[in-house]
Amino acid sequence: MINEEIRDEKVRLISETGEQLGVMSAREAQLAARDAGLDLVKIAPGAVPPVCKIMDYGKFKFEQTKRQREARKNQNTVETKEIKFRTAGVGDHDYDFRLRAALRYLEDGNKVKVTVQFRGREMTHTDLGTALLAKFADACSEKGVIEKPAKLEGRNMSLIIASRANK
Repeated sequence: MINEEIRDEKVRLISETGEQLGVMSAREAQLAARDAGLDLVKIAPGAVPPVCKIMDYGKFKFEQTKRQREARKNQNTVETKEIKFRTAGVGDHDYDFRLRAALRYLEDGNKVKVTVQFRGREMTHTDLGTALLAKFADACSEKGVIEKPAKLEGRNMSLIIASRANK
């Protein structure tokens, strides 16, 4: 809230230099801000009495959005990439191809979700899927760490590997 939007009876006023001016009526605080040629801004509405500061509100908003933009630019987003095996008895080339892709994703700082999909009678051999995921996780152990161990969910068994760069 700024200027006339502040309806409190008493406020604690802080000058533009950060000096405490004490508790006074909101009207007196608005007059002091107007005399300084600046705005009266409520910075701590939950305090008793509310804390208001004399400042240039336009400059304050500009600096605030600038800080937020800078924080967004430095923010690092982590994506989860999925690698899927359709059967537990996967060929060597397919396995190696998917392993290289997973290692590349982990180098980029992303997480990798490795899924083995069981079809038909393969459900009776979930131990093969567990062995495949353990072998895959072991091969990725240099660049990643297991975040969520292998778990069977319906016809899919999956595990999540997080990049060591993020840890």
